[in-house]
Amino acid sequence: MTAHHLIVGGQRSGKSRQAERLALRWQAGGGRVTVVATALALDGEMLARIAHHQATRPAGFDTIEAPLALSAALQQADDAGTLLVVDCLTLWLTNWLMPMSGAPDRNGWAVERQTLLGLLPQLASPVVFVSNEVGWGVSPLGREVRDYVDELGRLNQDVARRCGQLTLMVAGQAWTHAVEEAADA
Repeated sequence: MTAHHLIVGGQRSGKSRQAERLALRWQAGGGRVTVVATALALDGEMLARIAHHQATRPAGFDTIEAPLALSAALQQADDAGTLLVVDCLTLWLTNWLMPMSGAPDRNGWAVERQTLLGLLPQLASPVVFVSNEVGWGVSPLGREVRDYVDELGRLNQDVARRCGQLTLMVAGQAWTHAVEEAADA
């Protein structure tokens, strides 16, 4: 199994910056880096966030936009010499279950989720995933938001089990731990 890495933390905890640090080390060793971006620019605030990420992204990083078809994007970019940085699982899940327009696609999500989890052990590329840890706060009042928080927690756990390392970001500081039960399925 290729050594994948999951970076979790709260909003503005330094997750993306930590993923970039890992990617820069990979690049310095002669490898290529592809960022798989999952955000959709559906309002001005998100457009500004995306523009900031693009403007501060290190030179030489390629980018693939994959707001829904994450598995296909990973397969497309898969190469042992390329580190894939998925930024982020949180927005990917949002695009499926809490879209700005239209209804959630729960069936499509279930298929895409299983495809991703099955694909991870087969990839030649190491993958660094970025995701929010959203379950430490007050329980949300709305059923849809509670369902989303639960689903993100399950997704983070399942991805973590398929990774060799897990990093928790706290106030810009990385706490990294080897995953003891890395599983292929």
